[in-house]
Amino acid sequence: TSLSPAAMSSPGRMIGLHRWAFLLAVLPFSAGRDTIAPGETVGNAGSLVSADGSFKLGFFTPGSSKYRYLGIWYDKVSLQTVVWVANRDRPLHDTTGVLSISGNGSLTLSDAKGEVYWSTPAAGLTNPVAKLQNDANFVVAAGAGGGDPAWESFDYPTDSLLPRMKLGVDLRTGRSRNITSWRSADDPASGEYTMSMDVHGDPQVILVRGKEKLWRSGPWVGQRFSGIPEMKTYDMFSFRFFTGADEIYYQFNITNSSVLSRLVARPTGEVQRVVWIERAGTWNTFWFAPKDQCDAVSPCGPFGVCDTNDSPICSCLRGFDPRSPGDWYLRDGRDGCVRRTGLDCRNGTDGFVLLVGAKLPDTSAAVNASMGLEECRAACLRNCSCTAYANANGCILWSHDLTDLRLYTNGGQDLYFRLAAPDLGSSSSLARKKWVATVAGVVVVVCVLLLGWVGYCTWKKKKRRRDRIIVQLGTNNNMSDHRGDESSRGGDLELPLLDFSTIAAATDGFSTENKLGEGGFGPVYKGWLGEGQEVAVKRLARNSVQGLDEFKNEVMLIAKLQHRNLVRLLGYCIEGEERMLVYEYMPNKSLDAFLFDKTKGQLLDWNMRYHIINGIARGLLYLHQDSRYRIIHRDLKASNVLLDKVMNPKISDFGMARIFGGDETEANTRRVVGTYGYMSPEYAMDGVFSMKSDVFSFGVVVLEIVSGKRNRGIYFSDPNLNLLGYAWSLWKEGTGFELVDSSMATSFTMAEVLKCIKVGLLCVQERPEDRPTMASVVLMLGSDAASLPQPKQPGFVTVRGPFQVFSSSSKRESCTVNDVTVTMFEGR
Repeated sequence: TSLSPAAMSSPGRMIGLHRWAFLLAVLPFSAGRDTIAPGETVGNAGSLVSADGSFKLGFFTPGSSKYRYLGIWYDKVSLQTVVWVANRDRPLHDTTGVLSISGNGSLTLSDAKGEVYWSTPAAGLTNPVAKLQNDANFVVAAGAGGGDPAWESFDYPTDSLLPRMKLGVDLRTGRSRNITSWRSADDPASGEYTMSMDVHGDPQVILVRGKEKLWRSGPWVGQRFSGIPEMKTYDMFSFRFFTGADEIYYQFNITNSSVLSRLVARPTGEVQRVVWIERAGTWNTFWFAPKDQCDAVSPCGPFGVCDTNDSPICSCLRGFDPRSPGDWYLRDGRDGCVRRTGLDCRNGTDGFVLLVGAKLPDTSAAVNASMGLEECRAACLRNCSCTAYANANGCILWSHDLTDLRLYTNGGQDLYFRLAAPDLGSSSSLARKKWVATVAGVVVVVCVLLLGWVGYCTWKKKKRRRDRIIVQLGTNNNMSDHRGDESSRGGDLELPLLDFSTIAAATDGFSTENKLGEGGFGPVYKGWLGEGQEVAVKRLARNSVQGLDEFKNEVMLIAKLQHRNLVRLLGYCIEGEERMLVYEYMPNKSLDAFLFDKTKGQLLDWNMRYHIINGIARGLLYLHQDSRYRIIHRDLKASNVLLDKVMNPKISDFGMARIFGGDETEANTRRVVGTYGYMSPEYAMDGVFSMKSDVFSFGVVVLEIVSGKRNRGIYFSDPNLNLLGYAWSLWKEGTGFELVDSSMATSFTMAEVLKCIKVGLLCVQERPEDRPTMASVVLMLGSDAASLPQPKQPGFVTVRGPFQVFSSSSKRESCTVNDVTVTMFEGR
């Protein structure tokens, strides 16, 4: 669009043109530009983008901060990553910030009130231009950004060192180019940790917190720092270390243009080299420091050597002993080591010992690049203060204590440290010691081989015996119909096989004084193994056919289970006709001994009973869901819950247990085993069992714990003669609290007791599908009773007859389980 002369001469038109000129001067330039010139600005919504699109300069708010900052970040990275901040220590409080450049080349960051938050000195340039370069360097130069910059952001790093940036010191101006961590992830202000170049002596990179030195790289030894031997494997980077009269600096570059990487000082006190992983959308830590105990500055003190492959990590150099033996014994090596023998420089008897693979000690001495190794040694001998020397890009002499010394498995430098003659040892004595050590080594190797052969033969003999036992156990046991189960194939029992003589000695010859009781399987004895460990020994009675099946089942199953609420099987014995199981000893015996005894019952207050209920629930949940198998116990009852010395409940007696496959939810058996009163109706009548069968048994135990009464196990009689029927009647009448054991008096929380009664009734509902899982039960016990569903009628009455199979010819089988006889008819 053009303007006519008449229009241009109009006063109104001229005022309009002035307004447009003013607006163009103050409005920010749109994204896509990489430069600003005098009269142009970058506002809150504006930005500069480098020519190749790699970096962007603009305003940002980090994390949960409420302040605004001017910074530079990667523009092609999905995760905003700021690498430079102009006003890190003086943030803007609103969104009116504007970046501008004056006619003398000074950059200024100000707000709407004209308050300056950050600026650069005048550059004294003609037609200055500020440009964001492709490497993220923001420079001020003459003209279109050509020529040497008068000011550049690379001279003022914040927390990141980018490719081509210099970390070092300008000796002409005294300016240090350091990187300093943010104060936190949300605050770019200068933090506690600074990575800088230490130019005192042989230059090295250090990490400090205030004046405290936390880590050092060691001197540059050609292509890498002495303390970072892994640098030589970084083929995607090129490194440069420059030492000159005007400046000393370290910088890196990336040989693969597709890789994005930077060094960053973290608020956590680490320096990290990170690389961008595009596929994962994250920065991956490629290297970091400090990385281990030995990376800290001088953890082993003067003349101490740190080695992460040793335990303890600190040791003294040869010829030195710990300065503070007591602290050294307690793994505090900061006091370091002292010489056994003082140096004798005047008589010239001192010598040197080589330490290979070392991180060179901290030093303030300069490097003499013109001296070789022998000249360096001679110079150290002439100087009575010299304690060590090394050749790393020249001769380095140490004239003080050797500190921050560590060893590397790969890499490291050769260090020659000074010792007095008595600590050096003569060459003949060293040779003799070497010969003695060689002979001793050969003898030790031969002895080890002989002992190994004897041990191997013994192990093979025991293994053959053990394998025979495993095959025997894996044949015709209760679990053999689960072909996919590892235990039915005779897998590793992971359990000690004990000799009969060991168990006999432990029980004092199975004396009657040590007899704890007797069940259908046989007697149980108390014994002592090893260093006085108390155990319970279950000895299988020779006339117990069913007990033999239980024994096989229990050894193959419980050996693979571990839970704090399951009794622990410690070992077993099979020798001749003897079959024994060795358990951890439970001093308080079984739960029924307390519940159904009026005197002992008074010892169980409500808190203890509630603790026992929760423990049994967690043990069953482990069997049903959390163990490596899905296991149905099939005989959970009060007498099979044992109590340790602090009354923790432990489920025991896995002789009847069955393993379910991954997709199996229920099974059917013709051989009903268990105890009436605890069996679910579908199992007692139809032989169908599942996890819900155990849930039913758990519900019975809960009601017994609350009431202190035993369930009589009558399925076809008056419900009032049955604990479940009695509890159900009270619950329907709203008087469930009358079920509570009178021996508890009033020492209980009514809401908690009623919740347990409700959970118990939910578990003993007649239909299996109505009963909760044990996972739900555990949640219920920790929930409010008001949120639980209402229970339905318990399974104490049924109209179905017992499970029978009739044929023209049948065989009657009778078996006794825990003093209850179950009779069945099995077709032949």
